[in-house]
Amino acid sequence: MDQTTIAIIGVSLLVAICIGAVGFLFAESKGGKSNQRMARVARGNARESIADIDEDNQTDNAGPRRKQVQETLKEIEAKQKAEKEKLTIRLRLQRAGLEITPRTFYIASAVTGLFVAMCMSLSGLPIGAVVLSGFAGGFGVPRWYVNFKTKRRQKAFVEEFANSLDVIVRGVKAGLPINDCLKIIANESPEPVGSEFKELVDGMAMGITVEQGLQKVYERIPLAEVNFFMIVLAIQAQAGGNLSEALGNLSNVLRDRKKMRAKIQAMSQEAKASAGIIGVLPPGVMTLIYITTPDYISILFTTTAGNMIIFGGLMWMGMGILVMRKMVNFNF
Repeated sequence: MDQTTIAIIGVSLLVAICIGAVGFLFAESKGGKSNQRMARVARGNARESIADIDEDNQTDNAGPRRKQVQETLKEIEAKQKAEKEKLTIRLRLQRAGLEITPRTFYIASAVTGLFVAMCMSLSGLPIGAVVLSGFAGGFGVPRWYVNFKTKRRQKAFVEEFANSLDVIVRGVKAGLPINDCLKIIANESPEPVGSEFKELVDGMAMGITVEQGLQKVYERIPLAEVNFFMIVLAIQAQAGGNLSEALGNLSNVLRDRKKMRAKIQAMSQEAKASAGIIGVLPPGVMTLIYITTPDYISILFTTTAGNMIIFGGLMWMGMGILVMRKMVNFNF
């Protein structure tokens, strides 16, 4: 293959990746809109049910306590919505557990982009492909790495969080204050649970409340499990109640969610394996044909029509792989 053919293939691959990424973003946005609609419907039903309960229990002694719980939940929801709008690169790095400054991250991104562009330039690609490659290396690769570290850290947190709640339950039943239970978790639990609770304990030592400290934890670990824990402690602090029983029930719920997640992953492995085989089959067959009979397939690389066929195939393969990925990944 000559330099022109290599350049065409490289540009075609980059364009296919860009088109697939745009399609994936559109799919994500549609999914986000549907989730927002579902959330609005759920909130509407919740308001109706709460209104019915309030009407039925106006003469009940539990009415003021129920109203206080509702107000607490509304305050927590409002704070979470406000914090979601403040997602900065510093917060992204904290969620990934990377102890670097945003300036260091930007420098590393620029170095990565220059390195990728230099490698592409040495391979003989045209200036347009070099610029696109440098942009993908500087803007996409570092952020992909941060997202990868964030997901792995959140997964490790979920795996250990239920055991940490059991420590609090046993400590409260034994008569220990909740602050001592949190200190035990901070000192004994593995990462990242130990470090997050250590931040919570240090903040409480400086005068912040448990609710404010858990709000900071939720900013760094934006998981439903942390949100449940924060709501339970907030309601218990405002309305009272049996904390050990509430946290024990929450621990059982978290373990049930973990079992459900593992069950979904096990049931979807067949579909994921099928999607992987389907995605690898076309380039694999093409490589085998090129190795065994290169003259038979060389027309794809030496003619304009063949280059257009390669471009179309890469574009549709990229879109198909993204669609299959959306079909086999389940969010719950």
